[in-house]
Amino acid sequence: MYTKPFSKILKTDVTEAGGKGASLGEMFRLRLGYAGQVDYVNPVPSGFVVLASAFDRFLKETSLDIEITARLKEVNINDVNSLEKASVIIRDAIHDREMPEDLGEEILQGFDELTHKNTENTKTQKTSNENNLFVAVRSSATAEDSSVASWAGELETYLNITRENVCEKVKQCWSSLFTPRAIFYRHEKKLIDHYVSVAVVVQKMVQSEISGIAFTVHPVTEDFDQMIIEAGYGLGEAIVSGLITPDSYVVSKSEMKIIDVNVGEQSRKLTLSPDHFTTLPLSNQTNVWVELGEEGEKQKLSKKQIIELAEICKNIEKHYGFPCDIEWAFEHGVFYITQSRPITTLKNNK
Repeated sequence: MYTKPFSKILKTDVTEAGGKGASLGEMFRLRLGYAGQVDYVNPVPSGFVVLASAFDRFLKETSLDIEITARLKEVNINDVNSLEKASVIIRDAIHDREMPEDLGEEILQGFDELTHKNTENTKTQKTSNENNLFVAVRSSATAEDSSVASWAGELETYLNITRENVCEKVKQCWSSLFTPRAIFYRHEKKLIDHYVSVAVVVQKMVQSEISGIAFTVHPVTEDFDQMIIEAGYGLGEAIVSGLITPDSYVVSKSEMKIIDVNVGEQSRKLTLSPDHFTTLPLSNQTNVWVELGEEGEKQKLSKKQIIELAEICKNIEKHYGFPCDIEWAFEHGVFYITQSRPITTLKNNK
């Protein structure tokens, strides 16, 4: 088997599920983040992981493992053209090779089970059946969030993916291990002689009305009692990619009290195209920018919601025992956790 549901993945399964997949599996199994929300909703949307062994098999059967190793050793990281050339050659080679038939079938079976069951949420949430046809596909490197390197932000994520293109997006996640930025990062962290594989997370899509990031320790002042929550309208990739200016809320963890609120002026939001069920065929689903007007000048989360989310993030940090960088989404009155990883930039690891 080359796929595994979140329910069977532990936080220690980084070598097969990658950092992102192992973290999501751990949180899903233990319902981490639950802080008094509606009891039938798991804070982590259901999903499965295309294991790193699938990528390893793909490379071996296509003989790309040998070609990639040779290309990476030829790269001059001080030459942008050299990085880009190697990236294009490697990524094109991965895209051009056919995925093994049985592997593709296993991924599609996992997709069908995920989108058509959704037993925890479809009967209780105000989510249409159509929305359950979409998933998020995220890269999850096996070296991710380790003591040696954090691949956060180096690899790719695809939102609102359908059955028709899920296998192709899995391949694109595989190939994102070889973007110019990722190749440079590999050299910079002296991982060029280390084998780094990649798993792929396939997770039920949350059509977030509001989304964002939370740092359970202040990333600038490194105050361990202060949590920072960033929030913006629409899909979270807009914040992660730095494409919008979000709200920023500072919360005292010991008192569960809001210390500071800074409202960002958001002019637009990223969302699933409003035409997605009418004029577009499923294979052409897309995310679009929508102008917000005066709405974007308002505070995104209420005080009550800020504290509720802070409690969820505090529970996650308590379980892991280290400061966490958490991605979250809010849909139909429920907070969801779509990622949690260690904060790797702190100098003072208390």
